[in-house]
Amino acid sequence: MTEESVLRVDARFLFCPEPIRLLHQHMRSLVPLGVIELQATDPTTEADVRQFCHFLGHELIEATQQDQVWLFKIRKKQSAD
Repeated sequence: MTEESVLRVDARFLFCPEPIRLLHQHMRSLVPLGVIELQATDPTTEADVRQFCHFLGHELIEATQQDQVWLFKIRKKQSAD
């Protein structure tokens, strides 16, 4: 995976449910096994992203927090099954 192949989604300063709505919208247009990097500041987003990945079958590669910003890297599942 190259840095250019990562789709970056900025959901900073948005509140639930907007970060997950944006993530879901961009995930639909992403190719299978593509990666999204989501930035968010709403603390509830951490649990929401974990549930999103669990229920839809995507891989949560990374979930880190620096200062007040969460950074998530999510790999889209292989196929729609």
